[in-house]
Parts: sequence; structure tokens; C-alpha cells
Amino acid sequence: MGSSLSEKPITPGRRWRVKPDFSVLSRTKADKSLLRVLKRTGGRNNSGKMTVRNIGGGHKKKFRDIDFKRRKENIKGKISSIEYDPNRTAFIALVKYIDGDKRYIIAPENLHVGDIVTSGEDCVPEIGCSLPLKKIPVGTFIHNIEINVGAGAKLVRSAGCCAQLLGKDNGFASIKLPSGETRLINDKCFATVGTISNSNHMNELLGKAGRNRWKGRRPRVRGVAMNPVDHPMGGGEGKASGGHPRSRNGKPAKGLKTRRNKKYSNKFILSKRV
Repeated sequence: MGSSLSEKPITPGRRWRVKPDFSVLSRTKADKSLLRVLKRTGGRNNSGKMTVRNIGGGHKKKFRDIDFKRRKENIKGKISSIEYDPNRTAFIALVKYIDGDKRYIIAPENLHVGDIVTSGEDCVPEIGCSLPLKKIPVGTFIHNIEINVGAGAKLVRSAGCCAQLLGKDNGFASIKLPSGETRLINDKCFATVGTISNSNHMNELLGKAGRNRWKGRRPRVRGVAMNPVDHPMGGGEGKASGGHPRSRNGKPAKGLKTRRNKKYSNKFILSKRV
């Protein structure tokens, strides 16, 4: 859906700004019945102490309740609008079902206002439709994939992503994920057909530091710019500091394997990510 656009450089911030193409979005406001209050923490815990750095400020926003389970089975829904969601990279679509219910779903590429979507074992595997993996043809590109039956989609939910169904055998489906990992998932788990919208999100440039502050992100100081007392990579004369990349508390970064060797899900991974 759409492509990246550069803005007319009438200010220094706009000169480098590259934004997504929002022309595909509907000119409607979010449905109030599907909005929830989203409180900010500023990186503080319940006693007021900072536990996560570089968080604070930002524009006020509300949470859109997304239907990741898609259990309105065999009930037709019409796409009422395609909308922007400030809480995720993908666009979202408002679905109005014939029984009067309304739900938000992640909008796939090439889904338009007026299209009909359904879910369930008996539905046709078309863009935006959700059905069990065992009912989806091999080779299909999918997103919003469940890991546990009935738990709701957990995999492949961000802008421009898709996974591919490679095969089915003995109650499991083998799926190639965007990371390059191939893993087995129960074929009773639901997935949605298509590629997620806003594929040009990866090309977006904020243009100025202030836009990061609008998102609630505060400046992040590099470890090598700190003093030795503040960071393992701090200190030194000029730029002769650093050492092996590591986190603030000394944990090695950039390549250290952090996955547990005996994790229960290792048996479901056919090939590791690239």
C-alpha cells in the first residue's frame, strides 16, 4: 500500500523527511468503541524509579483494540476504512460484520474499502481472510500467525512482513518466517492470507530529532562517550576508548547468543534464522 514520499524542503527538518504514502488511508476518525486509554510510564515503575532509560514525553495517543484471534467464523465482514495506528508500523482496517459487530484488523497489502473478509475453516483463502494453516494452500504468503491454538496471532505483525507456508505434515505446518527461520506450527493455528501493508515503512526518515521526541523517545548517549564509571566502554583519551561491544551492565552485545540451549521450542525449529 503506497510508497515513500519526500516533502518539499521549506524547513531544515522537512528537507530530509521521507514519509509513507498516506493517500491509501480513509479520511475518517477512529471508532470510539474500539479505543482504550493508553497511560504513559516515562520509564518509571510503581515506586517512581526509572527502570527503562530514554523514555519520556511524546504525544498523547489512544490504543486501538486489534482483533488478533479472528474467531468471527463464517460471518462476512466489510472493510469500512483503512486507518493509521500510532501504536504500530502497519496500517489497520475497520471491519463491520453483517451482525453489527465492529473489529479492527491488521490491514494487508491490496486490501481496499468495500472488500469482504471472512474467517473460519470454510472460507476461501483470499487476501485478509483468516483460516487454519491446514486449509491454506502450500506456497501462500501469510501473516498474523498463531503459535498456540486459540491464543491469537503472535508472529509476523509489523509493516511489510510476510511468512510463507512451505508444507504440511503430521498435524504441523512448516513456515518460513521473515527472519529466515523455518519452524513447525500446529496446523490448527489460524493465519491471515497476504502481506502486511505499509511496506515502505523501512524507508521512512524522521528528518529531525523533534519527531523522535513526539514519539516519546529521549536522546540516547553512546557508551563510548561516557566516563568509565558510567559504562564499560567509557573513558580513554579522544576516541581511543571502547573495547568489546557490551551493554551498560557488561553483557556482551552484537553477536552473543542469548537463546537458552534447552528451550522447549527448539524441537519445532527446522532451520535457524539468518
